[in-house]
Amino acid sequence: MGFKKDLMTKKYQTINNLKISDDLLSFVNNELLIDINISPEKFWLDFDRAVHELAPENKELIRIREDLQKKIDDWHVRNKGNEININEYKKFLREIGYLRNEGADFKIETNKIDDEIAKIAGPQLVVPIMNARYTLNAANARWVSLYDSLYGTNIIESDEGGSERYDPLRGQEVIKYVREIFDKYIPIDGTSWKNIASLKVLNGELIVSKDDYEYNLKDKNKFIGHRGDADKPSAIILKNNNLHFEIIINPKAFSAAHDIAGISDVIVESAISTICDNEDSVAAVDSEDKIVCYRNWLGLMKGNLKIQFEKNGKYLERKLNPDRSYVSKDGKGLKLHGRSLLLIRNVGHLMTNPCILLKDGSEIPEGILDAFLTTAAAINDLKKKKNSREGSIYIVKPKMHGPDETKFTDLIFSKVEELFGLEKNTCKIGIMDEERRTSANLKECIRTLKNRVFFINTGFLDRTGDEMHTSMEAGPMIKKGDMKSSKWISAYENNNVDVGLKCGFSGKAQIGKGMWAMPDKMKEMMDEKMNHLKSGANCAWVPSPTAASLHALHYHETNIFDEQKKIINREESKLDDLLTVPIADRPNWSLNEINAEISNSAQTLLGYVVRWIDQGVGCSKVPDINNIGLMEDRATLRISSQHIANWIHHGITTRIQVMEIMREMAKVVDKQNKNDKKYIKMSDNFDKSLAFKTACDLIFEGRKQPSGYTEPLLHQNRLKKKSL
Repeated sequence: MGFKKDLMTKKYQTINNLKISDDLLSFVNNELLIDINISPEKFWLDFDRAVHELAPENKELIRIREDLQKKIDDWHVRNKGNEININEYKKFLREIGYLRNEGADFKIETNKIDDEIAKIAGPQLVVPIMNARYTLNAANARWVSLYDSLYGTNIIESDEGGSERYDPLRGQEVIKYVREIFDKYIPIDGTSWKNIASLKVLNGELIVSKDDYEYNLKDKNKFIGHRGDADKPSAIILKNNNLHFEIIINPKAFSAAHDIAGISDVIVESAISTICDNEDSVAAVDSEDKIVCYRNWLGLMKGNLKIQFEKNGKYLERKLNPDRSYVSKDGKGLKLHGRSLLLIRNVGHLMTNPCILLKDGSEIPEGILDAFLTTAAAINDLKKKKNSREGSIYIVKPKMHGPDETKFTDLIFSKVEELFGLEKNTCKIGIMDEERRTSANLKECIRTLKNRVFFINTGFLDRTGDEMHTSMEAGPMIKKGDMKSSKWISAYENNNVDVGLKCGFSGKAQIGKGMWAMPDKMKEMMDEKMNHLKSGANCAWVPSPTAASLHALHYHETNIFDEQKKIINREESKLDDLLTVPIADRPNWSLNEINAEISNSAQTLLGYVVRWIDQGVGCSKVPDINNIGLMEDRATLRISSQHIANWIHHGITTRIQVMEIMREMAKVVDKQNKNDKKYIKMSDNFDKSLAFKTACDLIFEGRKQPSGYTEPLLHQNRLKKKSL
């Protein structure tokens, strides 16, 4: 799906049956393979063979998607005007192979799973692998200052909120907040953490002093070690629900000026795992872009990734943090992992990339390319075991449609392991449950990967986009804001947990939930995101290290594995509810309501696309129509474009009306980006703005896009932009 001009100008070398771009060939031969005991000659020979075996099946699976979609479209057209009979609908879906019969119960058999996946419940970050600085920040977000996170967000209210000037009253409120947390999760027997005078370690126990009295923790096992002298420790490490707090004691520090105990900070174990993303949050369209992704991942797996940058007039260097060392209760050395467990998200089965051409001249399926090259990089860690102590490679696989596609993923990684001589099932697979056909057949999808699966995650944003596209012909969709309270999405979220628990995920694998999309609204996140734990998820996505440190507090409050024991006995979600199509019964919205809905979608769509096309930014904080910053990626873009396309198709609005709104919202986006020196205004010349054209095409050509995905048009036009 590459741009032809780019293909004509790019230099390739022919190796066996492959044409490989010069820059990718050089990277693979001289960087990627250098330390993993496989020669370039052998790699390219075996890779050539494997790719040409896999590519035809990849192509056939995409054809099946299109065939099923056409049959579903035709069924809805035939039944237009009639209420959907769920039994007839299910029968039809089974007849065409969309729905599979559910097999016997089973338990997953994945082994060599790290504790961060199986036993430690906590926040998960998703970070664009193209950005080395962000990636290092995420990897190091295993340990984050709780004081900084509270002071710098809207959780603590004060007159100086947002000011650069330090507010001592705000600082005191932060200390008070943390002390109350400790009273809740690490209580002292006989007193409160408020106004304690000192901390020391005596005979392997934590002694807390207050008013000339000494106290112990109610649960002495929550103290596990210290740093420095026992009678004057510099740090205390505490454990609750398999998560840690580190109390930093430094009476000379500015932050300890008003603390009688000399506590200068509290570090909270935060991002337990991080998805390094090659997919929705990056704009990688050719060999140049893919090499940036692969090189950063290689640096992480070798442990030598570094970045120098300027901040406030100072030049800084960022690299991976070391492990954290303490003295245990019995006086021995104690080490805790200093970094988030790193997972790598490959792309799905749909897209191809012009960096390698196959023998028939077609572009290589990008998901197959990712599988081999990201695994090659991760082999470096298998030797050192600095990331996975168990010797596993964790691949998150998105946008799979049903059991045949998950089975194909298993085949891909079997070929990968065979090529590199890895033990079978070294490569573990995380299933993104974000397509309707996967949700409806989740148990059978898991079965195909029962020896590899390490997580299932509800990507409700992409899932909503697929819901809209799959049922495009059924009728006008309800408003976007009403989707979260609709019957199908509740069934979808519950089904993911129900199936995961039934298949033995508890204590063995992750059941994850989706992203909090408002990085500036941390108080609201703290009020709402506990729901993910109550739903049975042992990890959930957050947009930043700060958000990870705050969301981690939820996991101190609730023992997920106890919650899962309760949930496993509830009534299971119903397939009928999951398949309920979210169309409006009698749409009678006013013109103002319709325009407001379209304006909201158009504004965020344009705000995201303009950065993607013009600057190659795959994930960004985009102000919405009310100037509230929202984390936008291709999933949110998919929803907005498909929703407007649906409303045009069913006469709720018109193409002319939408185009008028798009032009008005482009002016709004231009104004919102006026301080960005790299920004190119769309409203100066709509006809010549490639970004504006792309945004319009995503809507007006939305019905024709495969599964409603935005990648084909984005990639095509980004390549065009890069070639100018």
